[in-house]
Amino acid sequence: MSAAMDASTPAETPVADSGIEVPAERAPKARSIRPLLMIWRQALHYPTQVALALVALAITAAATLAIPAYFKVLIDRGFSQGGDIAGIEHAVRLLFGVVVILGLGTAMRFYFVSWLGERVVADIREKVQANLLRLAPGFYEENSPKEISSRMTSDTTLIEQVVGTTVSVALRNVLMAIGGTIYLFTLVPTLTMWMVLIIPAVVIPITVFGRRLRNVSRSSQDRVADIGAMVTEVLGAMKIVQAFNQEGRERARFDAAVEATFATARRRIVIRAAMTALVIMIVFGAIVLLLWRGAVGVASGEISGGTIAAVVLTAGLVAGAFGALTEVYGDLLRGAGAASRLAELLHEEPAIAAPARPEALPVPPRGSLSFRNVSFRYPTRLESPALRDFTLEVQPGETVAIVGPSGAGKSTIFQLAERFYDPQAGTIRIDGVPLTSADPAEIRQRIAFVPQEGVLFSADARDNLRYGNWDATDDEIWEAARAANAERFLRELPDGLDTFLGENGTQLSGGQRQRVAIARALLRDAPILLLDEATSALDAESERLVQDALDRLMKDRTTLVIAHRLATVRAADRIVVMDEGRIVEQGSHGVLAAGGGLYARLAALQFGAHEAA
Repeated sequence: MSAAMDASTPAETPVADSGIEVPAERAPKARSIRPLLMIWRQALHYPTQVALALVALAITAAATLAIPAYFKVLIDRGFSQGGDIAGIEHAVRLLFGVVVILGLGTAMRFYFVSWLGERVVADIREKVQANLLRLAPGFYEENSPKEISSRMTSDTTLIEQVVGTTVSVALRNVLMAIGGTIYLFTLVPTLTMWMVLIIPAVVIPITVFGRRLRNVSRSSQDRVADIGAMVTEVLGAMKIVQAFNQEGRERARFDAAVEATFATARRRIVIRAAMTALVIMIVFGAIVLLLWRGAVGVASGEISGGTIAAVVLTAGLVAGAFGALTEVYGDLLRGAGAASRLAELLHEEPAIAAPARPEALPVPPRGSLSFRNVSFRYPTRLESPALRDFTLEVQPGETVAIVGPSGAGKSTIFQLAERFYDPQAGTIRIDGVPLTSADPAEIRQRIAFVPQEGVLFSADARDNLRYGNWDATDDEIWEAARAANAERFLRELPDGLDTFLGENGTQLSGGQRQRVAIARALLRDAPILLLDEATSALDAESERLVQDALDRLMKDRTTLVIAHRLATVRAADRIVVMDEGRIVEQGSHGVLAAGGGLYARLAALQFGAHEAA
């Protein structure tokens, strides 16, 4: 994760109205099960369900421990001289009642802990996603979205298992161990005292092995996330993989990642197996000694046969509870690792945020855009300036084309204009208001953006179109589609606007996707328009249709156009030529083409010397 995640903060910090407090450590290492407190706090939002689950746990634990007590009664009365038939029947009826209570309590426990597991995971997913949507795009340049999506799936699934199963089992076994030990004290206090003295011998290996298990559990979750990210990346680029015959390499790379995951999981399994074996040997060894002393007591007439039977059953339950706790502890540590990874995402604060008292942009909007002495370096490329002392004044309604070689800083201007980043020096203003003084949401409300390749979502045509204005009516959508030269193919879709367009709009051609993006920008109806080489990847016919739509979109708007194909910007009011983060020339096409500078060389390469002039 980013360096920001490693900074320390106060002990407990609420996250952006999420309702969840997370541990203070920015990158918790799951050194304990403390990260699970985040899950517990979330579960407490549902006190009724938590209370009913705890009641069910207590009922089932008590019913389970009641069974040895009734076995004691049955054996003592059944084997007593003459036999107490009425007492036996009464004990059997009570035992059946305990079994019924145990069954109903178990069903009740399963329902409520499973409900809590699903509900808590749903809430955490929603709050993590809500916080992710607050973060600036720069965060996702430093942190892989594929790895983040893996956290949202594999880690939340593990938490669901912890809440819905593991915690319930752990609590039940704690109650069984405590209640069973208390009952054994009532039966054979001296022998039980010896067994209790052995408990430290159980705690020590759990502590020793647990330290190693915690670190390995966290590492195991990281390896699983790596696999998820790799699968998403390769499947998303399958055409490239197959086009370059790299199936073998990708298979080998995936196999290596899987084997690394298996090796980490194997270390975790070995540690858990060793810890479980040691604890079981100690606990059951103590029980064997307890039974030996009990058998001697029965032979000497000190205790009854029913008592020794109850001791055997109860001791078995206690031993099983301790054994289960050692296994459950490992699962809790894995859940703590998953919780700490999600806590990182919940704890991350946006680098770009609205000031405490944002300055309102003027109404009605004018559409002016100003860059003054702006210098900027991307956080991931601090050694290479993207803009150097950059100054540009764009007047309302003006169309400014930005040209230059790759890496000149053209796209950076758009990133800064929408305040995805803040410059290290200089100021940027919209309608005279510094961007750092305004609410980023209000800034972006005044900007419409058409990217180089139209980005569509896995949704129907209507939702993709009204992404620019979610409240747009169908009439407004069709009007925008008409202006974007998109109406015809949209009406020909099988279900019209209700047609599902596939992942990233795979049901449409590149030109059609671009026209949908233009219609979206038209619905935005913003005073400032940013066009990032919107026709560069299109064939001649699609380019003509898109260019016609762009001409309508640009009318009466302040427009910045990034262009590599100079033919698309000849009619711009002004052409700004950039190189190495600076403006090196600006003027009209004719003036620049005759000036003999960088623009003239670029024009000569594209048009030929005669046509460029």
